[in-house]
Amino acid sequence: MFQFQARKTDGRLSQTASLLELIYHATVRNVRKTHSNAIIGILLNMLQTMTLVAVFYVMFAILGLRGSMIRGDFLLYIMSGIFMYMTHVKTLGAVVGSEGPASPMMQHAPMNTFVAIVSAALAELYIQVLSVVVVLYIYHIAFQRITIEQPGPAMAMLLMGWFSGFAVGMVFLSLKPWFPHFVGVGSTIYTRANMIASGKMFLANTLPFNLLAMFSWNPLFHIIDQARGFTFINYNPHYSNWVYPLVVSIVLMMIGFMGEAYTRKHASLSWGARR
Repeated sequence: MFQFQARKTDGRLSQTASLLELIYHATVRNVRKTHSNAIIGILLNMLQTMTLVAVFYVMFAILGLRGSMIRGDFLLYIMSGIFMYMTHVKTLGAVVGSEGPASPMMQHAPMNTFVAIVSAALAELYIQVLSVVVVLYIYHIAFQRITIEQPGPAMAMLLMGWFSGFAVGMVFLSLKPWFPHFVGVGSTIYTRANMIASGKMFLANTLPFNLLAMFSWNPLFHIIDQARGFTFINYNPHYSNWVYPLVVSIVLMMIGFMGEAYTRKHASLSWGARR
């Protein structure tokens, strides 16, 4: 004899709590993905950041450009640009490399691509913020006392760098199943181009107008310049603002999510063999 049971439907609050729990566990998995020991994975990211800081410090010292930069802690000036750049490009790479609709992980309910994308971005945000805090703390107690003029807005610019990297990564991710080789090459070119186009090696106020037009299109350029304005009392950015990268990031994110939704509807297991 068949036994009929009433089907229990969870409320909105319960579904939201379940989704957040799933994102949390997926984020932890992504944090541990780079290394079996999460602490070592974070230390490796910190080492990469400090290596980039050291390279730029030596380059500026050899070229004799220290005196032409902002008045204040020169190493903090370098780190303010590199922190934003690293957060942006690392988040972009994490989103592009997240699990797609044809991934075997999507076969395990209630896993979906939204959870995979958000958890990858949050894991990178956690690693980058922790790396920034630890590197600044070590520099503060071991080498020289630092002062950040407006720590709240400066931290907001770091989050803006993360958000813009997430938005650009969504556009690349939506194109990835259709043009895998183009996305691989395109994301690499974008990352390498931002080594210069992000403006972390110079100040917007010191650029002539003909050169300023070559960089002002880049949201990361505005983010780094604004971050230095909030970090140093002696710098007031005149040719950048934080509204532009916010608007561009929102537009790119919406385009990316719409493209990802269309791609998900046309998902095919054969995509895995084309990568």
